Amino acid sequence: MTIPFLSRLDPEATELWRGLLELALGEPVTLGPPDDRGAVEIAVVANPPPGQLATLPNLKFIQSAWAGIDGLMADPALPRHVALARLIDPTLAAQMAEAVAAHVLALHRQAPAYAAQQARGLWRKLPQPPTTGRPVGLLGYGEMGRACGKALTALGFPVSRWTRSSGDLGELLARSEIVVNLLPLTPETRGILGQATFTRMRPGAAIINVGRGGHLAEADLIPALESGQLGHAVLDVFETEPLPADHPFWRHPKITITPHAAAITDPASGALRAAENIARFRAGQPVTGLVSFATGY
Repeated sequence: MTIPFLSRLDPEATELWRGLLELALGEPVTLGPPDDRGAVEIAVVANPPPGQLATLPNLKFIQSAWAGIDGLMADPALPRHVALARLIDPTLAAQMAEAVAAHVLALHRQAPAYAAQQARGLWRKLPQPPTTGRPVGLLGYGEMGRACGKALTALGFPVSRWTRSSGDLGELLARSEIVVNLLPLTPETRGILGQATFTRMRPGAAIINVGRGGHLAEADLIPALESGQLGHAVLDVFETEPLPADHPFWRHPKITITPHAAAITDPASGALRAAENIARFRAGQPVTGLVSFATGY
């Protein structure tokens, strides 16, 4: 049985993944589809070229090298009769919790305001409420959301959560001073961070988007910041990546930008987790991260 690694990564990263997968699986891994495409039943993928998976007629299992699978789901030729699993790696959840906690603490401790004061040479202490007085709302409560909630609760922040299957989004928005988006990107969640959402938030509340760029209605953000409807936005993900150098987000004083760095897949850890999931599939055991094509995640 042949296992290919299908990706659009640069050659160095592709070869690194191939070698690590080969080591973790204990069997050869090809780069791209092998000559005998009918021999492929399992594939490991990192956003492969659209249509490539559809050329493997006997494919039974697709293991993503990423936690997000919206790129795969956007491929109209993706074989939806084939089991698809996103990467579940505790190191990713830990990284995301670190990043979200760092951003929430920076907003709570008023780092943007103090940076603006520093630029003006202004020495002024700002009122500082306790963490217990700064409610945080999490949009999405999967593995990463749970890790973030645990980290924030340990710091004393009151944490609320919302998923598509639970509760009223408006209630969470109305009581949260910081809203963190961790949702998967689906047709239903695209643009969820937009004017309709911002108007339901507390005046001056902040958003942190570590989900996907498509969650943000970009045209709505700067007007909301300049009107005071939003106080600040932390953005780690964007519709176009890298973010173009002339994009107005770069220069806005109420926007903090990080380059899709909140949770970075470690190839060594990712290869081990992928190999473990492939072993489960081969043994007829439940796999982790199995995607529902009905919900899109």
